[in-house]
Amino acid sequence: MPNNRKRQNIGIFIDEANIYHSQKTLGWKVDYLKLKEHFEKIGKIKVLNFYTSFMDKNIYQKDRFNKLQKNGFKIIKKQLKFIKTMSGLIIKKGNLDIELALDAYIEKNNYNILVLFSGDSDFEYLLKILKDKYIIIVSTRKHISKELLNVSDEYIDLKKLTDNIRIKESQH
Repeated sequence: MPNNRKRQNIGIFIDEANIYHSQKTLGWKVDYLKLKEHFEKIGKIKVLNFYTSFMDKNIYQKDRFNKLQKNGFKIIKKQLKFIKTMSGLIIKKGNLDIELALDAYIEKNNYNILVLFSGDSDFEYLLKILKDKYIIIVSTRKHISKELLNVSDEYIDLKKLTDNIRIKESQH
């Protein structure tokens, strides 16, 4: 972690699809407001972006997005698509990797610590370009690529943040 942490500007980029799978592995859900509080102890959050797919009629999602927006999160979302494969299998598609990468690059002058909540190797090129930043990757062991581990300055296993960012059972 860079010296004089309190004066550091942080850019947080959350790939919700990737974190969703990490949460399933861990067996608990992330409280994103607690996550924000946790990183405010490290420095000043200048970028707080949340990338997610959505379904039009999902009231729970709309309420959650509104709550996050009211608490300083910028929600970048894309309609979830259902694609039928040649074999007849239906797959869900709502990837926002390119949006996250572009925003992280566009916003690069607003932060010197980049916190990426994803383990997706697709972000390796972005992190190589942003090598002048202190890069923290947050994911779980089963969902982190070797490529990201190789280009980051620090890896935080989401499991280690359990006490700080877990939704308590009564909050579900």
